[in-house]
Amino acid sequence: MQYIGMKLILLTSTEFFVEEDMILTTLFEEGLDILHLRKPDSEPVYCERLLSLIPEEYHSRIVVHDHFYLKEEFNLMGIHLSRRNTQLPKGYNGPVTRTCYSIDEVAENSQDCQYLFLRNVFDSISEPENRASFTEAELRDAARRGIIGRRVMAEGGVSLENIPQVRDLGFGGVVVRGDLWKRFNIHSGCDFKDLIDHFRRLRKATN
Repeated sequence: MQYIGMKLILLTSTEFFVEEDMILTTLFEEGLDILHLRKPDSEPVYCERLLSLIPEEYHSRIVVHDHFYLKEEFNLMGIHLSRRNTQLPKGYNGPVTRTCYSIDEVAENSQDCQYLFLRNVFDSISEPENRASFTEAELRDAARRGIIGRRVMAEGGVSLENIPQVRDLGFGGVVVRGDLWKRFNIHSGCDFKDLIDHFRRLRKATN
């Protein structure tokens, strides 16, 4: 049986910061599969500026959560639907991904999306109020029924330590945020070596 690695997807920090384009470009160079640009309540011009600073060769690996016109303007990979942005733009027929909050929601939307995030698989690292929404038994049952599979990505509390568990549960990939960004102070940091070193460990764990 051929072994297939897991997808490694990164959510941006919710805030913009000076070194962001350099860090994201380096992560792409290090093998980041997909970046989800998620900046709630951001002004479009700041998202445009960030995208313009990331080399065009990586734009086809970026999905936007807001300001969906950016998909066409920068030739991005696709758009992401969530509770904040629930509707596709009129006439849009490109790639779509979606955040789901229940196993039933995954089952309902799996045919319409390139892949899905299942949120709050573990206790969130960056949002302590968001606790795990599922028991291990519930996740294993969903995998047994074919609901969790290659096109479902685990989101919420994913870390280097629990990636083996995510793989064992049958997910096709992981969505990382807090486990990586907590290694760099976006307000005062300038050396992001620790962040890159940790990313390399994440990349190795998902390969």
